[in-house]
Amino acid sequence: MTDSIRHRAAATAHKSAHDALVQPDTLLLAPNGWIPNNAHLPVLTYRAALEPDAADLASLFESAFARNGWPPRWRNGVYDFDHFHPSTHEVLGFARGHARLVVGGPAPIGRELRVDAGDVVVLPAGTGHRRLAASADLLVVGAYPPGQDTGISRAALSADGLRALHAVRFPPSDPLAGADGPLATLWRAPS
Repeated sequence: MTDSIRHRAAATAHKSAHDALVQPDTLLLAPNGWIPNNAHLPVLTYRAALEPDAADLASLFESAFARNGWPPRWRNGVYDFDHFHPSTHEVLGFARGHARLVVGGPAPIGRELRVDAGDVVVLPAGTGHRRLAASADLLVVGAYPPGQDTGISRAALSADGLRALHAVRFPPSDPLAGADGPLATLWRAPS
């Protein structure tokens, strides 16, 4: 691919992301057993944030996330067991394939979410998630705000752990649209 074609593909993907970011789907989740979720910050789902047929979508997600202050950390899939990140927010860019996820833990609180190539899901710290099913070609790019611990938990947090979870710093910007993106208005400190 020539540099000018690569540049046009990136520009098209960026334009598409900007257009799609007007209003992501939001989902607020109450605590669910041992999964704390985050009753103050909604899960954000950006549908077709990048063109699903763009060449090297994983690299485009990595570039967008890095440019907006969410350094990419991995390429892989989504674990098939319930877990959450107690000390960081997470963004998942779906670069290839499709999957069915559960966010928020088991029913009745947890919700099934279908994601396709080009979609992005932003999970607030404490939000349970797992993969139910996926296409064989599923590829996900994961990123986190800088300086936050990316460890996972599969058990209830202590009272101190819950206080620490609710004190996790807000990210500096939306992972796709920067400081003026939807996350800046949709994620606010509780009143």
